[in-house]
Amino acid sequence: MSKTYDFSKGKRGAVVPVPPGKTRITIRLDNDVIDWFRSQAEARGGGSYQTMINSALKEHVQRGGEALEGYLRRIIREELRNTRPRPSPLPPH
Repeated sequence: MSKTYDFSKGKRGAVVPVPPGKTRITIRLDNDVIDWFRSQAEARGGGSYQTMINSALKEHVQRGGEALEGYLRRIIREELRNTRPRPSPLPPH
């Protein structure tokens, strides 16, 4: 380790530039939420848990900000409708 370092050519700011269309922010999320997204990313073989959080937020916005409870109820109704037994096209013998 050197006693002195030359930072005269150093640059301030992020080491990795932010891609176009993205904004770097600081956000505070509950630990259990972050843990869940991290475990989901790991279960899928890796990837970015931050990208998963972004996708979940984007989906919520695209749904028009529909409340989660209403969204889940709608999906469950649709799924139940799809699993109901359909009448047989042939009459019973």
